[in-house]
Amino acid sequence: MNSIQKGSDTMKSYDTVVVGAGVTGLTCAWRLTEAGQDVLVLEARDRVGGRLRTEDHNGADFEIGGQWVSPDQEALIALLDELGLPTYSRFRDGESLYVDAAGVARRFTGEDLPVEEQTGKEIDRIIGVIDDLAAQMDPDRPWEHPQAAELDTVSFAQWLDAQTEDQEARDNIALYLGPAMLTKPTHSFSALTAVLMSASAGSFTHLVDADFILDKRVVGGLASVPAALASRLGDRVRLSADVTHVAWSESGAVVTVDGEEIAAAKVVLALPPTHVRRIRITPELPAEHRHAREHQSFGLVIKVQAEYDTPFWREAGLSGTGFGPWELVHEVYDNTLHGKATGTLVGFVSDLNADAMGRLSADERRAAILASFASYFGDAALTPRTYVESDWQHQELTGGAYATSFDVGSLTRWGAKLHEPVGPIRFGSSDIAGLGFQHVDGAVRMGTRLARQLLDQHSVSS
Repeated sequence: MNSIQKGSDTMKSYDTVVVGAGVTGLTCAWRLTEAGQDVLVLEARDRVGGRLRTEDHNGADFEIGGQWVSPDQEALIALLDELGLPTYSRFRDGESLYVDAAGVARRFTGEDLPVEEQTGKEIDRIIGVIDDLAAQMDPDRPWEHPQAAELDTVSFAQWLDAQTEDQEARDNIALYLGPAMLTKPTHSFSALTAVLMSASAGSFTHLVDADFILDKRVVGGLASVPAALASRLGDRVRLSADVTHVAWSESGAVVTVDGEEIAAAKVVLALPPTHVRRIRITPELPAEHRHAREHQSFGLVIKVQAEYDTPFWREAGLSGTGFGPWELVHEVYDNTLHGKATGTLVGFVSDLNADAMGRLSADERRAAILASFASYFGDAALTPRTYVESDWQHQELTGGAYATSFDVGSLTRWGAKLHEPVGPIRFGSSDIAGLGFQHVDGAVRMGTRLARQLLDQHSVSS
């Protein structure tokens, strides 16, 4: 840290100021620090981690945000190894459940749902179509896909309607990309965004394979990643530091936080695109930058965890995995902590259903959600010892989950703009990652990329 004079005051000065202590910001800050830069991280919350958080309820830990690690998430896996954070496999022994449109829970094994033969063939065929489209995409440049214009101007719901007349096939395909991943109704995002979601995980086949996409968990929770990074950064991380203003020129920037002005050669806004506008930036961002962020929005999902005295479903030969495109809880998994004697289920209520649940009282919402759990596992699911809901939608500094995405027609129009720096300011988060899009792996990749870009630029300029 250096000091420069401003009038009669001494202003602290850094090589880079990073705004946001989520995984993107902390990864970027750590890589810059490793390279010898003087870095300061400013975080508006009173904790690090962003959309990762572990809470204690009734003597047990519950991961409120992201939690799973899949084999394709190579950047995250490498960081876990670097930080010395061990993982364990999600419990998946036994049969899975599929709740059909009539509300009947059917057992099955493997990835093939217990549906009529023709419906199964249609599901497999459409998976293949999306896989083929994803294979043609560089997820870092989805707007360059050969069919980008065509796919971006039609909603995913419309695209699915054009693919098949089989309603059950459409509803199951929609489940994986709408409620389960983007957490938005399928009429609100484009087919191109659906292909991006698939390409970001390597294929749509990966997204429909729960044993792949929900493979492992981190001992102590995924929030251990930002905690470990922040520990290494030490007093370079300042909490409860809400940045209100960034004044910039081509030679640097001045960041205002709690009335204090801090100088920086470079600034990284490691925030969701929707949150950049919380900060007044002067000179103001170019119009296209503002427009791009105005066409991004968060999805909405309520993550629900219910802990029971025992994992009773295992005694019935069930894995705890369940899917129900027409259920309030559209997917559910065994979420029991490593080494725990109790059993925990995690389920998700998304998009329009989450809207409806948000209008209920806490007791009414709990009763409705547990009734949906019971559709899978019977009345034993109605009486957990501990019940925990996520609350991201109620927090201004998050605003939803899991991440932001573009509305129909906007990915091709504005996508590239979100990656462009403005003067000394750079932007990034998992919301605009290619590989690892909307996942912690994407946050690691974006933080690493931003650090590399800044270091490369510094090397050239010096």
